[in-house]
Amino acid sequence: MSDNVLAQDAGVANDVFGMSDNTNLFQRVMSMRDGGRERSLREIQPDEPTMTLFKTVRPNIVQSIRAFRVPDLAVEAARLGHHFLYAWCANAQSKAEVLETIATEFLLPKHFGKNYDALYDCLTDMVDKAGAQPGFVIVLEGVPTAVKFDKDARETLLDVFREAAEFWAERKVAFRVFYSFAA
Repeated sequence: MSDNVLAQDAGVANDVFGMSDNTNLFQRVMSMRDGGRERSLREIQPDEPTMTLFKTVRPNIVQSIRAFRVPDLAVEAARLGHHFLYAWCANAQSKAEVLETIATEFLLPKHFGKNYDALYDCLTDMVDKAGAQPGFVIVLEGVPTAVKFDKDARETLLDVFREAAEFWAERKVAFRVFYSFAA
């Protein structure tokens, strides 16, 4: 069965984003950081109530993470029933490595072309064809500031996410992206 046929199944969107086993990528990352101990989102409690975390954040935006903490964003995404996608990009040094990191951590399909157009397609058309979506909270943490991934490359990457935000805005689906640059 081809990937195009599978993309028509509403369950594929959950599998694409690692939700089929009721965990998500952020939980897996936190588990790795905690020495392999599984942590549920209920254990990752923010310092303050998150009922209004997105009160001042437009539903379709790409912005610096600034005052937000990743665990708070994960909890809020879970509370809203949105997909939570997390990529730790700080170890990448080039466009190919950044796209590979995103593909791996977002569980993109094996046929992902590892270019910006393919990333856009995976974030939009492929997921849209899988059925109605509840919304997205995406964190790109530690986007590299390396010589091989210069300012233009970073802006192009963020432009892909901005265009995806516009795509989902037209469909009235929240698509919030938060990013930080590597130190």
